Amino acid sequence: MSHDFEQLTISFTEKSLQFLQPAGTSRGVYLERKVWYVEAYANYNGLPVYGIGECAPLPQLSCDDVPNYVEILAEACRLWQTTQVFPREFLKTYPSILMGFETVQLSLHRCAETGNPFLLSSTPFALGKEGIPINGLVWMGNAEEMLERMKAKLAAGFRCVKIKIGAIDFEAELNLLSILRQHYSPQQVELRLDANGAFSPQEAIEKLRLLSAFNIHSIEQPIRAGQWEEMAELCRQSPIPIALDEELIGVHSKEEKERLLDTIKPQYIILKPSLHGGFSGAEEWEELADTRGIAHWATSALESNVGLNAIAHWTARRQEEKAKTGKPLMPQGLGTGQLFANNYDAISLDIKSDELWNGKEADRVFWQQLSEFSNKWNDDRLDLLEFQTSGSTGKPKTMTLSKKAMRASALRTLSTLDIKPESKALLCLPLHYVAGKMMAVRAFVGKLQLLTSAPSLHPFAQLKIAPQFVALTPLQAAATLEIPKEKELLASTECVILGGGSVSESLEESLQCCRGKVYSTYGMTETLSHIALRRINGSQRSDWYTPLEGVSIALSAEGCLVITDRLTNEHPLHTNDMGEINALGQFRILGRRDNVVCSGGLKLHIEELERKLQAEDYGLQLTSVPDDALGEALVCLHTKKFDQSFLQEWCKKNLSKHEQPRYFLCIENLPLTETGKPARAIAKEMAKKGVPFT
Repeated sequence: MSHDFEQLTISFTEKSLQFLQPAGTSRGVYLERKVWYVEAYANYNGLPVYGIGECAPLPQLSCDDVPNYVEILAEACRLWQTTQVFPREFLKTYPSILMGFETVQLSLHRCAETGNPFLLSSTPFALGKEGIPINGLVWMGNAEEMLERMKAKLAAGFRCVKIKIGAIDFEAELNLLSILRQHYSPQQVELRLDANGAFSPQEAIEKLRLLSAFNIHSIEQPIRAGQWEEMAELCRQSPIPIALDEELIGVHSKEEKERLLDTIKPQYIILKPSLHGGFSGAEEWEELADTRGIAHWATSALESNVGLNAIAHWTARRQEEKAKTGKPLMPQGLGTGQLFANNYDAISLDIKSDELWNGKEADRVFWQQLSEFSNKWNDDRLDLLEFQTSGSTGKPKTMTLSKKAMRASALRTLSTLDIKPESKALLCLPLHYVAGKMMAVRAFVGKLQLLTSAPSLHPFAQLKIAPQFVALTPLQAAATLEIPKEKELLASTECVILGGGSVSESLEESLQCCRGKVYSTYGMTETLSHIALRRINGSQRSDWYTPLEGVSIALSAEGCLVITDRLTNEHPLHTNDMGEINALGQFRILGRRDNVVCSGGLKLHIEELERKLQAEDYGLQLTSVPDDALGEALVCLHTKKFDQSFLQEWCKKNLSKHEQPRYFLCIENLPLTETGKPARAIAKEMAKKGVPFT
């Protein structure tokens, strides 16, 4: 990692995590967990970067659980910020702070490289292609509670379960294990035990003998740490392999680590970065253990998703190395981040069966779609790619377009909007539509850092710094503006383009908070996304769309736009969008030709009427049904949110006499396409079925 950061600032905040259920160990019961989040902001190549790490000492266990912990943390932040040098030597004896700072450092560098401060590796795990095998964790309680928890873990698909023992009656624990083994064989489930030092040296060997009857894989720390000779004797005599955990705490020098391993000679060691010297210390333990034939696995230590994410990516890198040898990674202890009611929400980790996965299911599906599209884009054998239309005026259809045209369109957009290489671009639109695919292509050809968010109404929810470039639907923009943190990120984005639907007057006014450039776009699948832009904020705000370079606009005899684009289309494209053109060659849209209602001899543009009614804000849609007297009659679709008398008065206030809907139809939900456009064909069918027309 060789990035040079400028204006580096370091700060920390305290967080109290609430357990979903009491977490019992032989040392007591945890109800809450205090952690500190360390955050760093800096500039790299003129762009903002962000990093975060978690400092989480375990009370009465961590060697750095000291009264002046906060003062030490503050001093470490001061040293790093003032000297701009990572204070590793200062933190050598404070493993939880060291792990947090190592995570911050890696997070900063990954943000500089990829734009994502949480994606701490480039492994198959990071890409959502592989999970990390983990054990299920059963916390202590009474026998009935532990049995129910055990059943739940096995039902969830775990094949390796770790059970905390030593806090209840030993005979009851033996009985519990006996019941478990009656129901589940060693082939069905691997049992690990964690005593947390609960046994005395005098009783330990007998208890281990009794426990061995249940085919136990291993037992962690059967006696308290610090009794090296007694532990060495247990390791020699125990019928159950012993794993050291607490024993490694507070052992900092390489020489001391070697002496411990050579004295005790355990079968396993447990690697907990926040307890055992940070990631660098854990890696030293790992190296020393490997040379002595001592196996090991990693576990978290009740960290939130910030710490768990860091340990997971670290483990994923080890898993990748293991895969090269053909040896699978044994189950790791990485499920404890799911314990808290108020976890760190910006990081998504998912337990699926007996594996820990990066991202939610929707994220992984989206990443897979992006990977497949990227492969097709880079496949020189393919000249054409498939696109799906939105289906706003009927059923979606599939069409093919050339890569050459896509590249030309992407480069033109980047040039027009002045999007520089290495800029962070947020992809949050469905990839089977042109808008999503073209956002990806812009990133490919423009060498942008592509951030991803599975399509939702809140694409900024998991971001910590604003991207330089994003494409949104009006629905996404409106929802984002409702959440203060998301609103500020949107307001800080340098360039925002909106497409997939019309921008209402109220949304346009709300977007005046944006300090960057915001544009409404005009285009369609056939034009490879937009061919014209309309600035909707700031001093250059306009009601007219300006065609991009190489695009000319004309009107057909019917008053519809005809688009000529020398970059992407060989022939003029005749649209159904009715418009008008000014003397500067700019245009605006009046509505769609197929959304013109001929009622009583008058042509009514549905989109124009909806704008007058502020239909998007009020949750209304207009459509039509056949009418013997009028030819076509207007229908206003609405939800239960409004009663008919209110809507009639609203229409009288905003529409002329001849523009008034004849019918009002209450429905459960307005029909929309996936991108948030009105689904006109569906609306018309709903009106036909629901209106008693003449």
